[in-house]
Amino acid sequence: MSPDEYCQQKAAQSGSSFYYSFLFLPPERRRAITALYAFCREVDDTVDDCTDVAIARTKLHWWRQEIAAMLAGSPSHPVTKALQPHLVPYRLDGPHLQAIVDGMEMDLDQTRYLDFIGLQRYCWHVAGVVGILSASIFGTSDPKTLQYAEKLGLAFQLTNIIRDVGEDARKGRIYLPVNELQQFGVTAADILKARHSPEFERLMQFQAQRAQTLYDEAFALLPKADRRAQRPGLIMAAIYRALLNEIERDGFHVLSQRISLTPIRKLWLAWTTWVRG
Repeated sequence: MSPDEYCQQKAAQSGSSFYYSFLFLPPERRRAITALYAFCREVDDTVDDCTDVAIARTKLHWWRQEIAAMLAGSPSHPVTKALQPHLVPYRLDGPHLQAIVDGMEMDLDQTRYLDFIGLQRYCWHVAGVVGILSASIFGTSDPKTLQYAEKLGLAFQLTNIIRDVGEDARKGRIYLPVNELQQFGVTAADILKARHSPEFERLMQFQAQRAQTLYDEAFALLPKADRRAQRPGLIMAAIYRALLNEIERDGFHVLSQRISLTPIRKLWLAWTTWVRG
């Protein structure tokens, strides 16, 4: 199996909405974004699939060294071998790739965030940076496009947090800011024990509205000149926003179930967004 095939398999197996945004890209950009996505998945799995914190840290340290080796032209992992040829053409730099690893390491150190400022910092590492790198692969002619991509990444991550509240709680993690739980009268124990309540619904409505506002702010930043090039990100936004709307319509029953869109609906959203341009 070639490095590109490894990354393609990693992306397809994940079932992620990101996969649908890659489908309509030209081959070279599709290979680049698939390699970047596979890199993010590999690093994320290092933390999610490892129950021993010390081992997870050791693996993340290995990934830091592997990024350095890739930048020096001697990668050893299939993902970095696939990603390496795209570093220069698409301006994918070491500090941003290392920042993604920093974000994964934050999950080893922290399971609560006191306020949105702290959560925002985490989201920048695990999603904002990915947005910037992805936008570079899709093609940019205006610096504002990277601002759009960074903010869109934050909106995506907040949508993930809303969708995965119950799943994260079962791992002992609560990403909803502590001061906002207090503001709406929801305790950490309510989240960890999956207690759905009117207070929880109001808390989640507040989180959803913040995400919706970020989507609008991101779109307002996207320069018209780069809109066609950035269609993969707009596809992701269409899918994620439809998911967020679905969660809202369902009354935020995310503590005991994981709400998702069907593959055919994701494909339809991808196609209509691409055609609309």
